[in-house]
Amino acid sequence: MKNTDAKPAYETLEIGTPLDYTDDVYRVYFEMPDSTHEGKKIISEFIGEARAEKIITLTHGYEVELPIQCVPEVIRLLSLANLAVYQVVRYAKTDSRWR
Repeated sequence: MKNTDAKPAYETLEIGTPLDYTDDVYRVYFEMPDSTHEGKKIISEFIGEARAEKIITLTHGYEVELPIQCVPEVIRLLSLANLAVYQVVRYAKTDSRWR
């Protein structure tokens, strides 16, 4: 589906942007060194126990599903723990809902 075909119409301009305050969930990659797994713990606490089971651990970070508006807050929490985030990549929207 093209963005121009999306329903409701607001999604065509705001999907996956900072203006996206929907319950839409995206797969997001956080690239970060995390030898102590403190970053995974912080992300898990933020998204909740049930969603944390779906976190995919990769060589240099984690893939997680969450709404786009949550990304800055997760980065802030990681930074408060003195954990560097080197890259954040938003993948495609999933069929999941946040609420």
